[in-house]
Amino acid sequence: MRTPFAQQTRYGLTGLLAAALLVSCTNSPKPEPSSAATTSTPSSTPSSTPASATPTPSPSPSASPSLPPRPATSPSASTEPPPPAPPTSRPTTPKPSTTPKPPPPPGTSSSVVRSTASGGRTVALTFDDGPGAATGQVLDLLSRYGARATFCVTGLNATAYPAVVQRIRAEGHRLCDHSVSHPQPFAALSHHQQAYEIVAAKDMIVKAGGAGTKVPWFRAPGGAFTPDNQMVAAANGLRPLGWSVDPRDWSRPGVAAIVGTVQRDLRPGGVVLLHDAGGDRSQTVTALRQLLPWLAAQGYTFDFPAV
Repeated sequence: MRTPFAQQTRYGLTGLLAAALLVSCTNSPKPEPSSAATTSTPSSTPSSTPASATPTPSPSPSASPSLPPRPATSPSASTEPPPPAPPTSRPTTPKPSTTPKPPPPPGTSSSVVRSTASGGRTVALTFDDGPGAATGQVLDLLSRYGARATFCVTGLNATAYPAVVQRIRAEGHRLCDHSVSHPQPFAALSHHQQAYEIVAAKDMIVKAGGAGTKVPWFRAPGGAFTPDNQMVAAANGLRPLGWSVDPRDWSRPGVAAIVGTVQRDLRPGGVVLLHDAGGDRSQTVTALRQLLPWLAAQGYTFDFPAV
């Protein structure tokens, strides 16, 4: 049986041992956290390391399996420059050039012209359907009186008589497109047929006339102009050409009727319609032989149609 003194001594030793253990646990150094824990869980506590302290080098890739792998592609990825910083001011808009631009080339009007280029006391004589058997006689008369005229020729006749086309040019007269084959009624043809008659005739006339041949006008067979064929002509550089005086010489009404109609209906700046082919044109030639001196006596000078 233990005495009270022994019991007190036992309890006292026990308390001393417990206190010693408590002090030992409190003063022991804390273990360093592992590198895996450091890299995987970012600390939310701000670092107390001074700014001048040397930073701890990052662990090597082999010791940190949680780091992203290095790029394994082209080496230029690591040397690519950073994107440029946004501009601090708006770019200036370049000022337009002060050098004046040349004016666009003038277009060809699609309206039908029925007057001379100069106006005033002038007249434009025009001859349709040639070249033909009477064209040489007409050219001879024009030359005698120093008159200039416009010949509205067909593509087929220009191809058949290229020497006459070249004479027309050489003597200072001008050429007009009068379709390939003079079909009538011209306005009843389809758009494509009319376009062919206009464009192909121009090409045939230019070929017959030789290098430098110009064809400024188009006269529809029978005067059958429409907004459509006028636009086709203008798109090909041809001004639609009408007339202001028509003695209907093609119908052979007689020399007196031809001369009388021209003398009655002509006004300064007028365009006279005559024919040098398409049938017997002897009445036209005889009427022209009378009209040329009469026009000169009336103070008319010879001009071309407006373009």
